[in-house]
Amino acid sequence: RIADFQEVLGEPTVALTKLRDLCFSGIPFDGGLRCLCWKILLNYLPLEKALWSSLLKKQRDLYSQFLKEMIIQPGIAKANLGVSREDVTLEDHPLNPNPDSRWNTYFKDNEVLLQIDKDVRRLYPDMAFFQRPTDYPCLLILDPQNEFETLRKRVEQTTLKSQTVARNRSGVTNVSSPHKMTPNSLSEYQVLPNGCEAHWEVVERILFIYAKLNPGIAYVQGMNEIVGPLYYTFATDPNSEWKEHAEADTFFCFTNLMAEIRDNFIKSLDDSQCGITYKMEKVYSTLKEKDVELYLKLQEQNIKPQFFAFRWLTLLLSQEFLLPDVIRIWDSLFADDKRFDFLLLVCCAMLTLIRDQLLEGDFTLNMRLLQDYPISDVHLILKKAKELQDSK
Repeated sequence: RIADFQEVLGEPTVALTKLRDLCFSGIPFDGGLRCLCWKILLNYLPLEKALWSSLLKKQRDLYSQFLKEMIIQPGIAKANLGVSREDVTLEDHPLNPNPDSRWNTYFKDNEVLLQIDKDVRRLYPDMAFFQRPTDYPCLLILDPQNEFETLRKRVEQTTLKSQTVARNRSGVTNVSSPHKMTPNSLSEYQVLPNGCEAHWEVVERILFIYAKLNPGIAYVQGMNEIVGPLYYTFATDPNSEWKEHAEADTFFCFTNLMAEIRDNFIKSLDDSQCGITYKMEKVYSTLKEKDVELYLKLQEQNIKPQFFAFRWLTLLLSQEFLLPDVIRIWDSLFADDKRFDFLLLVCCAMLTLIRDQLLEGDFTLNMRLLQDYPISDVHLILKKAKELQDSK
């Protein structure tokens, strides 16, 4: 299998159809094949290999530019303010009510940053990876000469000053006092020494820059679950040349992936044809075709697809399985040329594989099964989904 991949990737122009077929059945981790294939499947790398090095240089330079403009500049402005009083004009004053003032933007950004921070600290808590220091900390930001405010400092200062307001997708606001931080919050993580940064901090930066560049959607809870497996895959690439640039490469692949699935995250589109409700209904209509008895049972118990399929579809199943299994599922999803039609079939396969339990269970039992899916063998699920696809 590795030789098959090397042959396709060795051509001057990668044959996309062949590559998709190979990736669909799972990509070997060896030699950084998965990282390379994902970058091609997510339209980050073009099919002509001759263009790769110039494109990568251009994109990585662009990402450095984003870091300078969105993290370093505001941090320097914040550090400089108050050093000498003459430069604080009304325009720069924290109490300036003008919505375009730099301070207003800064405070607004902090709200987004606090939400991101809370979510990325919880990424895959059963794995130590995200808490570990990265081998390639961002030197632009961690330069010991720097006195400016990094994202980590921003969060620490903002958390101390204010109550943390968390908003979830349904718009319910819950205010938690910083003194009652959840047990796995700030205090529990060892603070890494200066000059080091943990992998979760890199993910935080990627999401913060994405939110700044995409104000229409900004940051929605759950995006952390989409960026996590991408970053993990790129940051564990056996090839150190690629690994060193995991942050920038993840950012662009995440941006491309979000361009395809962002409608799932936009509440106002929920009921449109590209929104999440339509896709959830599609899971049920597909199930009705494939297994009408099971479909009727779920209907009769009034188990709506929103109760479980919302999370399955929006987060590309990243919450239902362990990280290595999520990554294997994503090999097939990214290789799907119809872009995530296969995901609907995977959801259907997950339902049909537990049909006997669902047919016997009552509402409560079935809800528990669907919200904490019992089968962990993703190969079995993918095989079933492929059968459903072939039986069309």
